[in-house]
Amino acid sequence: MTEIDAKTDALVPAWLHLPDIAEMLDIEVTRVRQLVKEGQLIAVRRGENRTLQVPAAFIDGDKVVKGLSGTLTLLKDDGFSEEEMLEWLFTPDPTLPGTPAQALSENRGTEVKRRAQALAV
Repeated sequence: MTEIDAKTDALVPAWLHLPDIAEMLDIEVTRVRQLVKEGQLIAVRRGENRTLQVPAAFIDGDKVVKGLSGTLTLLKDDGFSEEEMLEWLFTPDPTLPGTPAQALSENRGTEVKRRAQALAV
């Protein structure tokens, strides 16, 4: 859990608070915190009260977006900080097209993971 700068914050179109995610996924807030701790979600402190929030693009209805966890693991293994992961996921990539986060939500995780793996080279 980290704080992010204004530039990275501006890249993410919408954010969700942990209790909202818990309700969407029909799980306890403690389980959402565990998903963050395990690296399956990224939560950052933002807003006036510095509350923990997760990009809304990481949640697809009643589940975490398919392929997100594996992508986050690849980026972490590449040495990315949480802020750098968010920046990469939400920066438009003309070769996808769109952002890696959009591609994940459109079930194009293989393309996203391929690009994440290439970052390590």
